[in-house]
Amino acid sequence: MNNSNKKRGNGTGPSNGSRADRPGTAREAALDVLVRTEQDRSYSNLLLHQTIQKYRLDKSDAALATEIVYGTIQRLNTIDYFLEKFVAKGMAKLQPWVHSLLRLSFYQMYYLDRIPDHAIVNEAVNLAKKKGHQGISGMVNGVLRNVIRQKDTLQIPDNLPAAERISLVHSHPKWLVSRWLRQLGEAMTEQICEANNMPPRVSIRANTMKLGRNELVELLQQADLQAEPSDLAPAGVIVKGAGNMALTPWFAEGLFSIQDESSMLVAEAVDPRPGEKVLDCCAAPGGKTMHMAEKMEDNGQVWACDVHEHKAKLIQEQANRLGLKSVKTLTADARTLTERFEEESFDRILLDAPCSGLGVIRRKPDMKWSKLEQELDDICVIQRELLNEVHKLLRPGGILVYSTCTIEHNENEGMVQAFLRDHPEFEWADEQEPIQIYPYEHQSDGFFIAKLRKRAFSGEL
Repeated sequence: MNNSNKKRGNGTGPSNGSRADRPGTAREAALDVLVRTEQDRSYSNLLLHQTIQKYRLDKSDAALATEIVYGTIQRLNTIDYFLEKFVAKGMAKLQPWVHSLLRLSFYQMYYLDRIPDHAIVNEAVNLAKKKGHQGISGMVNGVLRNVIRQKDTLQIPDNLPAAERISLVHSHPKWLVSRWLRQLGEAMTEQICEANNMPPRVSIRANTMKLGRNELVELLQQADLQAEPSDLAPAGVIVKGAGNMALTPWFAEGLFSIQDESSMLVAEAVDPRPGEKVLDCCAAPGGKTMHMAEKMEDNGQVWACDVHEHKAKLIQEQANRLGLKSVKTLTADARTLTERFEEESFDRILLDAPCSGLGVIRRKPDMKWSKLEQELDDICVIQRELLNEVHKLLRPGGILVYSTCTIEHNENEGMVQAFLRDHPEFEWADEQEPIQIYPYEHQSDGFFIAKLRKRAFSGEL
């Protein structure tokens, strides 16, 4: 049994009155999110935030609901594997809300060790009575009490083939595990899947236009928060036990942005200089755009493009919050930017390409269950089209950085190698090899960063 006793709760829920005055409990809120996530294919993080506010959960209940939702989604196929033997008619025959109720109850009993089993069963039975009828509550009671009696015997067999064993032990789709086994081997695949189930760290990036990283660390420590400089990202700070940093006055004042450490390395690779003209092709939500503007000391132009108008508006709001004047937003498909700008008019270009997102599963656990293998091929087509268009906007001698938040070879090094074969006017910048970060390496997101230079003269070819 894996008693991870992990806590993911961000404690964002306000404390409003007594529990008796609220629409429902933490587990009821979690059940609401799980059912809607599965039925509507909605993003669990967005639903969770809305539901915590709807149920007016206090800090501790918001943390419990968050833990249950993310934990249940992360361990979905393992939970179903174990529950199947306890449900006489099979899990597939259950109503969606009953299915989700059993899942979230099993998650608490099997993976957490701070909640008494009897309290979990009582709450589940009460919820079943409230939402169903006597027969359903009796079935839920019987299944969960049987789980308690046999909990210590529930183990994944050791003699399963690697793909099936890793899929069940670390709860990932078998097709994805099989794919990584072919690409990366058993040891790395297991490390990646294990890391994907660990709660993400909270990392923030100092706005160096307002204060240095060490000053930010000192400011947070003086407020009795646990803060330390990132070992990976030069502007990064790791914060522990502080809740949602976006709700702090320091965030409102523009002293920092919330960003993963791996993501911070992208602007470091672009390395824009004051006075330059820079293009961020697929900029939303804008973290890398702002980081580049800060590195340029807000001197020059950073064009932030996104295909969705509301996202371009969010990027501008971030620039306003951080006090950055050099950021200019544009709503457009990046494949049409050659119609908007003159060729060879940018000093540096960042293409943070749309991708499968398989490097950020720990932040978006529902992604691994909704993703289809065919989508991985489809996204490569878009990446190739983007590269083949935006490179025309780079001046000779300029820098093109291609990045993704995935660990897929075809989307990463395979994509860049194909681009270099088709475009001999480009080369690796400063003979720098691409950066591939895996989720288990730095407790940060999986990321790929390739830095290319456009040769200054045709005679260099």
